[in-house]
Amino acid sequence: MNPEQLVVDPLAAAHRLLGATITGRGVCGVVVEVEAYGGMPDGPWPDAAAHSYRGRSVRNAVMFGPPGRLYTYRSHGIHVCANVACGPDGTAAAVLLRACAIADGVDVARTRRGELVRTAALARGPGNLCSALGITMDDNGIDLFDEASPVTVRLHEPLRAESGPRVGISQAADRPWRLWLAGRPEVSAYRRSPRAPVAGASD
Repeated sequence: MNPEQLVVDPLAAAHRLLGATITGRGVCGVVVEVEAYGGMPDGPWPDAAAHSYRGRSVRNAVMFGPPGRLYTYRSHGIHVCANVACGPDGTAAAVLLRACAIADGVDVARTRRGELVRTAALARGPGNLCSALGITMDDNGIDLFDEASPVTVRLHEPLRAESGPRVGISQAADRPWRLWLAGRPEVSAYRRSPRAPVAGASD
Protein backbone atom coordinates (compact mmCIF):
# COMPACT_ATOMS: atom_id res chain seq x y z
CA MET A 1 0.00 0.00 0.00
CA ASN A 2 1.42 3.33 -1.08
CA PRO A 3 0.04 6.73 0.00
CA GLU A 4 2.18 8.39 -2.70
CA GLN A 5 -0.60 7.46 -5.12
CA LEU A 6 -2.64 10.20 -3.43
CA VAL A 7 -0.08 12.97 -4.07
CA VAL A 8 -2.36 14.35 -6.77
CA ASP A 9 -5.14 16.93 -7.01
CA PRO A 10 -8.24 16.15 -4.90
CA LEU A 11 -10.44 15.07 -7.81
CA ALA A 12 -7.80 12.65 -9.07
CA ALA A 13 -7.41 11.34 -5.51
CA ALA A 14 -11.18 10.86 -5.33
CA HIS A 15 -11.03 8.73 -8.49
CA ARG A 16 -8.27 6.63 -6.93
CA LEU A 17 -10.21 6.13 -3.69
CA LEU A 18 -13.44 5.16 -5.43
CA GLY A 19 -13.53 1.36 -5.43
CA ALA A 20 -10.86 1.11 -2.74
CA THR A 21 -11.16 -1.43 0.06
CA ILE A 22 -11.62 0.06 3.52
CA THR A 23 -11.31 -2.05 6.67
CA GLY A 24 -12.20 -0.94 10.15
CA ARG A 25 -12.58 -2.93 13.36
CA GLY A 26 -14.00 -6.15 11.97
CA VAL A 27 -15.81 -4.67 8.97
CA CYS A 28 -14.55 -4.51 5.39
CA GLY A 29 -16.17 -2.68 2.49
CA VAL A 30 -15.75 -1.20 -0.96
CA VAL A 31 -15.88 2.59 -1.28
CA VAL A 32 -18.75 3.42 -3.67
CA GLU A 33 -19.12 7.20 -3.18
CA VAL A 34 -16.66 10.01 -2.42
CA GLU A 35 -16.39 13.80 -2.51
CA ALA A 36 -13.26 15.81 -3.24
CA TYR A 37 -12.36 18.96 -1.28
CA GLY A 38 -9.59 21.46 -1.96
CA GLY A 39 -8.12 24.16 0.24
CA MET A 40 -7.18 27.78 0.75
CA PRO A 41 -7.79 30.66 -1.70
CA ASP A 42 -4.07 30.99 -2.46
CA GLY A 43 -3.53 27.25 -2.83
CA PRO A 44 -3.60 25.16 -6.01
CA TRP A 45 -7.24 24.06 -5.47
CA PRO A 46 -9.24 26.92 -3.90
CA ASP A 47 -12.46 25.54 -2.45
CA ALA A 48 -14.83 27.67 -0.37
CA ALA A 49 -16.64 24.51 0.77
CA ALA A 50 -13.52 22.99 2.34
CA HIS A 51 -12.81 23.11 6.08
CA SER A 52 -9.32 24.32 5.22
CA TYR A 53 -10.43 27.31 3.12
CA ARG A 54 -9.75 29.84 5.90
CA GLY A 55 -6.39 28.36 6.82
CA ARG A 56 -4.85 25.76 9.04
CA SER A 57 -6.31 25.15 12.51
CA VAL A 58 -6.20 22.49 15.20
CA ARG A 59 -9.40 21.04 13.78
CA ASN A 60 -8.35 20.74 10.13
CA ALA A 61 -4.57 20.23 10.47
CA VAL A 62 -4.70 16.68 9.07
CA MET A 63 -6.07 18.03 5.77
CA PHE A 64 -2.64 19.61 5.19
CA GLY A 65 -0.97 16.19 5.02
CA PRO A 66 0.84 13.97 4.80
CA PRO A 67 -1.34 12.13 2.28
CA GLY A 68 -3.11 8.97 3.35
CA ARG A 69 -3.92 10.21 6.86
CA LEU A 70 -7.47 10.03 8.20
CA TYR A 71 -9.16 13.35 8.91
CA THR A 72 -12.24 13.01 11.12
CA TYR A 73 -14.74 15.64 12.15
CA ARG A 74 -18.25 15.79 13.59
CA SER A 75 -21.10 16.82 11.32
CA HIS A 76 -23.68 18.95 13.17
CA GLY A 77 -21.79 18.04 16.33
CA ILE A 78 -23.13 14.47 16.17
CA HIS A 79 -21.99 12.24 13.31
CA VAL A 80 -18.33 11.38 12.76
CA CYS A 81 -17.23 11.78 9.13
CA ALA A 82 -14.04 10.36 7.59
CA ASN A 83 -11.78 11.98 4.99
CA VAL A 84 -8.51 10.91 3.42
CA ALA A 85 -5.84 13.61 3.14
CA CYS A 86 -4.35 13.93 -0.33
CA GLY A 87 -2.06 16.15 -2.35
CA PRO A 88 1.53 17.10 -1.42
CA ASP A 89 2.40 17.26 2.26
CA GLY A 90 1.70 20.78 3.48
CA THR A 91 -1.04 21.51 0.93
CA ALA A 92 -4.66 21.22 2.07
CA ALA A 93 -6.90 18.72 0.27
CA ALA A 94 -8.95 15.69 1.25
CA VAL A 95 -11.53 13.21 0.00
CA LEU A 96 -14.68 12.57 2.03
CA LEU A 97 -15.74 8.92 2.17
CA ARG A 98 -19.49 9.13 1.60
CA ALA A 99 -20.56 5.49 1.29
CA CYS A 100 -19.28 1.95 1.08
CA ALA A 101 -20.71 -1.46 0.33
CA ILE A 102 -20.07 -3.85 3.21
CA ALA A 103 -18.30 -6.96 1.88
CA ASP A 104 -17.38 -8.65 5.16
CA GLY A 105 -18.50 -8.16 8.74
CA VAL A 106 -22.14 -7.37 8.00
CA ASP A 107 -23.22 -8.71 11.39
CA VAL A 108 -20.67 -6.50 13.17
CA ALA A 109 -21.81 -3.45 11.19
CA ARG A 110 -25.43 -4.23 12.02
CA THR A 111 -24.72 -4.34 15.76
CA ARG A 112 -23.36 -0.80 15.42
CA ARG A 113 -26.09 0.53 13.12
CA GLY A 114 -29.16 -1.40 14.28
CA GLU A 115 -30.70 -4.78 13.56
CA LEU A 116 -33.41 -3.37 11.29
CA VAL A 117 -31.08 -1.44 8.97
CA ARG A 118 -30.99 -2.90 5.48
CA THR A 119 -27.61 -4.19 4.31
CA ALA A 120 -27.37 -1.64 1.49
CA ALA A 121 -27.94 1.19 3.99
CA LEU A 122 -25.42 0.11 6.64
CA ALA A 123 -22.68 2.45 5.37
CA ARG A 124 -24.71 4.79 3.13
CA GLY A 125 -23.82 8.36 4.02
CA PRO A 126 -20.60 9.56 5.69
CA GLY A 127 -21.88 9.33 9.28
CA ASN A 128 -23.28 5.84 8.75
CA LEU A 129 -20.04 4.73 7.10
CA CYS A 130 -18.07 5.71 10.19
CA SER A 131 -20.59 4.12 12.51
CA ALA A 132 -20.58 0.83 10.58
CA LEU A 133 -16.78 0.65 10.48
CA GLY A 134 -16.30 1.77 14.08
CA ILE A 135 -14.44 4.96 13.09
CA THR A 136 -14.29 7.52 15.92
CA MET A 137 -12.81 10.95 16.52
CA ASP A 138 -9.88 9.23 18.22
CA ASP A 139 -8.83 7.93 14.79
CA ASN A 140 -8.04 11.44 13.56
CA GLY A 141 -4.55 11.50 12.03
CA ILE A 142 -3.95 7.75 11.74
CA ASP A 143 -2.05 6.42 8.72
CA LEU A 144 -4.55 4.51 6.58
CA PHE A 145 -1.71 2.82 4.70
CA ASP A 146 -0.13 1.34 7.83
CA GLU A 147 -1.37 -2.23 8.20
CA ALA A 148 -1.15 -1.86 11.99
CA SER A 149 -3.72 0.96 11.99
CA PRO A 150 -7.26 0.20 13.24
CA VAL A 151 -8.61 1.54 9.93
CA THR A 152 -6.85 0.87 6.63
CA VAL A 153 -7.39 1.60 2.95
CA ARG A 154 -6.15 -0.43 0.01
CA LEU A 155 -6.24 1.18 -3.44
CA HIS A 156 -7.10 -0.71 -6.63
CA GLU A 157 -7.28 0.18 -10.29
CA PRO A 158 -9.57 3.21 -10.81
CA LEU A 159 -13.15 2.40 -11.80
CA ARG A 160 -15.48 4.24 -14.15
CA ALA A 161 -17.29 6.88 -12.12
CA GLU A 162 -20.40 8.99 -12.36
CA SER A 163 -20.01 12.58 -11.19
CA GLY A 164 -22.15 15.42 -9.92
CA PRO A 165 -22.39 18.24 -7.36
CA ARG A 166 -21.41 17.65 -3.76
CA VAL A 167 -24.12 17.10 -1.15
CA GLY A 168 -25.45 19.67 1.30
CA ILE A 169 -22.92 22.48 0.82
CA SER A 170 -23.72 26.15 0.28
CA GLN A 171 -20.40 27.22 -1.31
CA ALA A 172 -19.00 25.87 -4.60
CA ALA A 173 -22.27 23.97 -4.78
CA ASP A 174 -22.21 23.16 -8.51
CA ARG A 175 -18.67 21.80 -8.66
CA PRO A 176 -18.96 18.16 -9.89
CA TRP A 177 -16.62 16.77 -7.27
CA ARG A 178 -18.86 13.98 -5.99
CA LEU A 179 -18.07 10.62 -7.60
CA TRP A 180 -19.97 7.37 -7.30
CA LEU A 181 -20.26 3.92 -8.84
CA ALA A 182 -23.34 3.68 -11.02
CA GLY A 183 -26.04 1.21 -10.08
CA ARG A 184 -24.88 0.66 -6.51
CA PRO A 185 -27.77 0.78 -3.99
CA GLU A 186 -25.36 1.89 -1.27
CA VAL A 187 -24.84 5.32 -2.89
CA SER A 188 -26.59 8.14 -1.02
CA ALA A 189 -29.22 10.42 -2.50
CA TYR A 190 -28.22 13.89 -3.71
CA ARG A 191 -29.58 16.71 -1.57
CA ARG A 192 -28.78 20.32 -2.39
CA SER A 193 -28.39 22.68 0.54
CA PRO A 194 -31.28 25.16 0.84
CA ARG A 195 -28.60 27.79 1.51
CA ALA A 196 -26.88 27.17 -1.83
CA PRO A 197 -27.46 29.48 -4.82
CA VAL A 198 -29.80 28.21 -7.50
CA ALA A 199 -28.26 25.54 -9.70
CA GLY A 200 -25.87 27.11 -12.19
CA ALA A 201 -25.16 30.16 -10.05
CA SER A 202 -22.23 28.62 -8.17
CA ASP A 203 -18.88 27.19 -9.24
